[in-house]
Amino acid sequence: MGKQDNHKNNKYIPPSKKNHYGFSLVEMVVFIVIVTTAIAGVIGALAFMSGHSADPLARKQAIAIAESLMQEIQQMPFTFCDPDDPNASTANSSADCSVNSQANLNGPSPATESRYGAANPFDNVADYGGFTMPGGGCTGICRIGDSTALADLNAYSAAVAITQAGGAGAFAGLPADAVLKIVVTVNGPASTTIRLTGFKVRYAPRM
Repeated sequence: MGKQDNHKNNKYIPPSKKNHYGFSLVEMVVFIVIVTTAIAGVIGALAFMSGHSADPLARKQAIAIAESLMQEIQQMPFTFCDPDDPNASTANSSADCSVNSQANLNGPSPATESRYGAANPFDNVADYGGFTMPGGGCTGICRIGDSTALADLNAYSAAVAITQAGGAGAFAGLPADAVLKIVVTVNGPASTTIRLTGFKVRYAPRM
């Protein structure tokens, strides 16, 4: 009697009703595509980081060059006349000058002045208009008063642009020639470009 009951309880389950485990071919293909795409993205990111690992150093150096040059320019006198002009200490306008300090904003006034010359050096903010390194006797990045290129900076270059900025915007109440806009641009390795903008206001005409 007991054997007969056990036989009745042991029901047969057709193959179609059994639980199946594992992945289908379509699921495997989708999985492989997703994983491959993710790996490719990670590898690309690592390659980009490796190729640009030197960027922070190049950027830091370019900023240091730009800030140093900007500070040098802004500390120069800003007078009506070139400081070598006999009327520099008495002029009340550029009309009183033999050599107007802003006669040429694309080079020094007079043109014989040099950033590196001891006898006739740059002596006014406007002298730096159009100034570049390398250039002007310097084969790389040079200190003021010394045309010897600094070591390890051959991959960098610097340029200065100066324009009159008075009579507009924040300087609307000042004459055009009373404010100079200074733009220093430094280029370096790994497509590094740093651009600084500063202003110099003539608040004491004979200083």
